[in-house]
Amino acid sequence: MFTLNCNGRLIKWEQPVVMGIINATPDSFHSGSRVENIAEAIQKAGEMLENGASILDIGGQSTRPGSDKIGPESEIDRVVPVIEAVVKHFPEAIISIDTYSAAVARIAVKAGAVIVNDVSAGLTDENMLDTVALLKTPYICMHHGGDVTDLHRPMAENQTMKSIIDFFIERIDVCKSAGIKDVIIDPGFGFGKTLKANFELIKDLSQLKILGKPILLGVSRKSSIYKSLGGTPETALNGTTVLNTFGLMHGANILRVHDVKEAMEAIHLVGLINAE
Repeated sequence: MFTLNCNGRLIKWEQPVVMGIINATPDSFHSGSRVENIAEAIQKAGEMLENGASILDIGGQSTRPGSDKIGPESEIDRVVPVIEAVVKHFPEAIISIDTYSAAVARIAVKAGAVIVNDVSAGLTDENMLDTVALLKTPYICMHHGGDVTDLHRPMAENQTMKSIIDFFIERIDVCKSAGIKDVIIDPGFGFGKTLKANFELIKDLSQLKILGKPILLGVSRKSSIYKSLGGTPETALNGTTVLNTFGLMHGANILRVHDVKEAMEAIHLVGLINAE
């Protein structure tokens, strides 16, 4: 399905894969994703890998609406010990660093991360793309629809997929010019989009295949799901699985989730449906 060169480590996946979320933060919107110490991080990483996760996405800066912004130094202090511990206990694990800071990305890759996941698509830190190119890691480029000071500011509803595709055409070209070899695109469910626009994004997801890049879908337990169902992040697993299943059937290659086992089950069953 797609191949990534992770700083010299060639990884080939023939079917969709799961990225498990590990937040070294005190304020991420879903409490179940947070780890408060190294022991918790190792336990969560082990459980996710055992349940089938192919990537572990480790972040130290919450990107929920209204979250407190911390500096790169504090972010490094949060994520580097977690990355180092996970690499030590699970040396074959593929780790991505969830950050929009080039300084954090650089130190995290030195600690053992091999993918950079940037919710700002290189628009927050002007050094990010050049840094990723030098690090020779794949780059997850997310559409946010807002501006760099407010990634959640909604864009126009009536041009959701057109705006996303235009955004990625420009960003992919900039990434290529910087020297980044492998770009993964994330349409940014929940970032800079209204409730209606988020569901239009899911409905039209297959249109992103025209860009010829792996597609990451990150809907896990987000507010568009639980508010639509009258629940909370803690009750949004079933709704998450519904949208992940639809996404898989319309081109998603990577599912970024809090709940690895259920996402793997969705991949398995959709695979059976699509089997020839």
